[in-house]
Amino acid sequence: MTTTDLSTITAELAGRAAEHDRDASFPHEGIALLHQHGLLTATVAARYGGAGAGLGRTVEILTALGAGDPAVALVTAMTLFTHAGQALAPTWPAPRYRQLLAESAAAPTLVNALRVEPELGTPARGGLPATVARRVAGGWSLSGHKIFSTGAEALAWMLVWARTDEDEPRTGSFLVRGGSPGVRIERTWDHLGLRASRSDDVILTDVHVPVDATLELSAPVADARGAELFAWNCLGLTALYLGVAHAARDFLARFLHERVPTSLGRPLATLPRFQAAVGEIEARLCAAEVLVKALAAGVDAGDPESARRAPIGKLLGARAAIESVQEAVALIGNNALNRRNPLERHLRDVLCARIHTPQDDTILTAAGKAALSRSGKALHP
Repeated sequence: MTTTDLSTITAELAGRAAEHDRDASFPHEGIALLHQHGLLTATVAARYGGAGAGLGRTVEILTALGAGDPAVALVTAMTLFTHAGQALAPTWPAPRYRQLLAESAAAPTLVNALRVEPELGTPARGGLPATVARRVAGGWSLSGHKIFSTGAEALAWMLVWARTDEDEPRTGSFLVRGGSPGVRIERTWDHLGLRASRSDDVILTDVHVPVDATLELSAPVADARGAELFAWNCLGLTALYLGVAHAARDFLARFLHERVPTSLGRPLATLPRFQAAVGEIEARLCAAEVLVKALAAGVDAGDPESARRAPIGKLLGARAAIESVQEAVALIGNNALNRRNPLERHLRDVLCARIHTPQDDTILTAAGKAALSRSGKALHP
């Protein structure tokens, strides 16, 4: 798919984004559009018959989708990351992944990893899941409660992170079909931003999981591959929010060209003050995009340093996106916060950039420790 095609998809998604945000309704037609253009499976590896898109191409895709409808982009990202993970370090049982690919060819097939729980919070902070898998005849019986389950109502497959009830518990992901007996979706999602993502709660009660539908219980992803997959999450999601900032910048530019105060007699876009302010936004976004793209290219090339720096790319990219939208709102003033103004929605959506793992404090602490360690070794070889 060319950049021009992506621009067309951005525009089509944008045409319905406000409606889905207002109603907090899942964007089924947007997902169907992406399936039609092969974007939901762009990261399927070439050895499986896919396009084999790397992180650099995925960043490009998610930026375009984020500019159109970030809820569609977020749901899509989860599926793209799943296929990318299988390409980098296969963990799906081969028959199950073949089934996923066959379904994905026939219809939109969404996948997401359900990890966060009410008591546990984000797994990145440590701890064992309360969701438990108990051994039964022919497989496992899975019970638990997952929150922030992006796209819950439309998921064809859920990768449910759980612990076993063994004397020495193991953790891993269990493949659960959406709509399986014992799976219940609670429509709890009433969020400030990304309202159409329907990141609802999923309640699992004695859900049967066949013995051949488990991931990583005895074969965890190697550390190097884990770091690479983490980089996909960091940079891919950052691209999404840079897309939101693009949409805000473009709206601001149109507003400044169209707004002609009677006291001025010419568009606001002709005033040096506004030109400089828009230039500041442009410079901020340019720097962030160059950084994210460069790190993504490095990850694709197998550079471990690029993977290590991906969280910093997320930190700086998210800050740039948020600050750019906030500046656009400040330039327009009170009207920007009107519910009928797209900037109000862009502001709510872009603020969600902060909530994804890793959070800012984790990134900064890790970066600081690494820098201090290097300095310490230099001082005391």
